[in-house]
Amino acid sequence: MAAASTSLASRVIIGTAGHIDHGKTSLVRALTGVDGDRLAEEKARGITIDLGFAFQARPDGGVLGFVDVPGHEKLVRNMLAGATGIDYALLVVAADDGPMPQTREHLAIIDLLGLRAGAVVLTKCDLVPAARVADATAEVRALLAATTLADAPVLPVSCVSGQGIEALRAHLLAVGAGASSRSSEGHFRLAVDRCFTLAGIGTVVTGTAVSGRVAVGDTVWVSPRGLPVRVRGLRVQNSQATSGAAGDRLALNLAAPGLEKSDIARGDWIVEPAVHAPTRRLDVRLRLLPGEAKALAHWTPVHLHLGASDVGARVALLEGEPLAPGGSARVQLELEREIGALHGDRFIVRDQSATRTMGGGTVLDPFAPPSRRHRAARLAALAASEQATPAAALAALLALEPASGLDLERFCVVWNLLPAARAAVLAAVPHRVLGEAVAARAFAPPQLERLTQALRDTLEAHHRARPDSPGLTPEQAQQQLVPRPAATLFALLLREALAAGTLQRRGPYVMRPGHEVALLPAEQKLWERLRPWLDEGGTHPPRLSDMLARDRTLHREQLMRLLNKLVRMGRLYAIGAEYFVQARHVAALAERAEQLAGDDPHRRLNVKTLREATGMSRHLSVPLVEFFDEVGFTRRDAEGRKIRRRARDMFGGPAHG
Repeated sequence: MAAASTSLASRVIIGTAGHIDHGKTSLVRALTGVDGDRLAEEKARGITIDLGFAFQARPDGGVLGFVDVPGHEKLVRNMLAGATGIDYALLVVAADDGPMPQTREHLAIIDLLGLRAGAVVLTKCDLVPAARVADATAEVRALLAATTLADAPVLPVSCVSGQGIEALRAHLLAVGAGASSRSSEGHFRLAVDRCFTLAGIGTVVTGTAVSGRVAVGDTVWVSPRGLPVRVRGLRVQNSQATSGAAGDRLALNLAAPGLEKSDIARGDWIVEPAVHAPTRRLDVRLRLLPGEAKALAHWTPVHLHLGASDVGARVALLEGEPLAPGGSARVQLELEREIGALHGDRFIVRDQSATRTMGGGTVLDPFAPPSRRHRAARLAALAASEQATPAAALAALLALEPASGLDLERFCVVWNLLPAARAAVLAAVPHRVLGEAVAARAFAPPQLERLTQALRDTLEAHHRARPDSPGLTPEQAQQQLVPRPAATLFALLLREALAAGTLQRRGPYVMRPGHEVALLPAEQKLWERLRPWLDEGGTHPPRLSDMLARDRTLHREQLMRLLNKLVRMGRLYAIGAEYFVQARHVAALAERAEQLAGDDPHRRLNVKTLREATGMSRHLSVPLVEFFDEVGFTRRDAEGRKIRRRARDMFGGPAHG
């Protein structure tokens, strides 16, 4: 999206965590000289209420960014809002108190978010003897043992005397110097943790870029609201810049006609349009903390924290049994409102009253179908989605041979793939694509080969058993295949086979190439007498009784035998008891009906509208729509008749008649 970032290399975002009054803000101030408590209430009460930010330049030209979070139990949601995009965690523990309730909860959150880089800082070491520092260190070590920070260093400091501050600063500078720049692959995404208005500048949002790149002048979307805005200016790590990338702490000055501060809120995402995809249902891998008092039951209400958002949700268990403390399972989260989420996003769940952290995990599919549908197949698809790379996931999903194939557009959104990455993934995984553009579906080649061969075999068997039959209608052919493919897949497969010439179509019938049903000489002679009358009538053919009255030498039984044979051959359709309409004219009427239904406000076909649009009589229009119902082209409901299949897929189009 943007040109190469002009932001500083090897940026590292450091997040503090820990119990209230254990010295997180004092520590950031001692390291950077910046007071993270920016609100008047914070200064008055001496506690951090909302997120604070500070930056420190490194000698190598890089920068350390600090996110100072509140430690009070009632402000954990504010702490979680700042956790997105953190590279390095500083768990702050006061040496005199040792680990406290929010120490444990913040550590659990760090562990659930998968943060593996970090350190523990023992503060207030000037207030206790050396023996207490040693005991506190041992307590911390025991606490870390089963977490992602098990091997983290423990560094004693005092923000009052300055003890250990230089050693900590040197440690963090070494971390920054050794850090590699975060990959900026994928479309741009930033989780908004603050939004405010500055005089003379306008609306500003802040957050850490999760993926991609952004530049001044880019158009991005506020998601899930779907509001397009322009990036008028930006700051990276508190310095003016022209572009930013994944891992940068950004402030974006956004502009749009009539834009108000209230249009954007904490929890929103700023994204490229391609990944603006709001959702209210997520399939996830959820891990329940071992300290939970009881198993997690189906439909338990929770608070979901993802990015900087906080939304109520219900947990739908997909694997049957309640989730035991310390266990993990694939579950579905039904949300109270739409949020933005993509594959791989980390999340935290807290209890309904938001008093404790229960667990967390990773998003597998942000666009999940309802949990009650095809649960076994769904679990298999989620297992495939847990593969480490998009190529491996695509291969695993295709191997499941989903009945309607795999929606490639959705897959690329779920995995946040740029066009080049999409091309590389598709090149690495054997597949075939049916359909075009947004309707394109990917299939495993063996799946299509088996279905194509089964279709050929079905038609061949039909021709042998019924040599006087022109073939099968698409619906008949689909129903005879075992296992029966989904209608969407069958229509795409048939369209490909017809285009390739491996199958042929005449009127409503599909057949093997070269199959012919011929009229006997006497039948051909009689047909040559009748055909001009039907040609003349076109979409308004004469009734059977009119044809008999027109030529008194015709016998009804003889005429019916010929007309019924022509119906079997696919040249005519029997419409009611009195009308026989040539296939190309039925195809034309079906296409007209499809167009009229598309123009209707309710997307329905009305008999009167069809009659007026085509000029046909009521004697033909009523049996015609009943015929459409009978063959499955339409289905009648309270608002009219809904088109169920494309006219060209059912009748082949006028040119095929």
